[in-house]
Amino acid sequence: MNIVKLSTVALEKGTIVATALRLLDELGLDGLTLRRLAGELGVQAPALYWHFKNKQQLLDAMAAAMMAAHMSRPELKEPDGWREWIAGYAHSERAMLNSHRDGAKLVAGTRPSPELFARVERAVAGLESAGFAVGDAVRGLFAVSGYVAGFVLEEQADRMRSDVGHARPDMEAFQAAYPRLMAGLAEVGDPQGDRSFEGGLQLVLDGMERRLGAQSTAAAGADQVSQAEGETAR
Repeated sequence: MNIVKLSTVALEKGTIVATALRLLDELGLDGLTLRRLAGELGVQAPALYWHFKNKQQLLDAMAAAMMAAHMSRPELKEPDGWREWIAGYAHSERAMLNSHRDGAKLVAGTRPSPELFARVERAVAGLESAGFAVGDAVRGLFAVSGYVAGFVLEEQADRMRSDVGHARPDMEAFQAAYPRLMAGLAEVGDPQGDRSFEGGLQLVLDGMERRLGAQSTAAAGADQVSQAEGETAR
């Protein structure tokens, strides 16, 4: 273990956060404590409180550091390209959450930053420019983000799950007992794999596209009614 001796120099926030993220990869979220972090930095635990009042503030800063590159992704510029833009956003979010052990648990348990609210505000505006009602724009973003977070949570849990003490299933018996499930899995692939992720994401985007189409049809119908009423009034 490399211990950075900082007891005689000023401790910087960036150093604390970077070290905490490294320990997160080694120990997991449950194993990360302020005492262990202080020991890794070569200081006493009270020294950390100059920068973070409690562990939650540290976790918030760690999540913000993880999300920095993801938050800098380009905004939606071409309304007709909204579907590809959201797909890119989802893949970026998955990569971000997977950039550190227990990343999904960490981000889910932290408080959203002002920068995140500003990012979502701009994303909603972009989807409105593509024709979405404001409520459906928010629902769509929440649905995609929730799908990604849930997928990565299972993905990361599956990596840490131990098969020690569990006998391998009899696949022939499993096939006989659950033929529809096995047929579906043959098409889907690894439930925590890339093909599964992409398939689920496309289902969410299909729902958004259908809602957008319904809105466009309703708007066109309303315009026709308004035009007919105007001609009648003449």
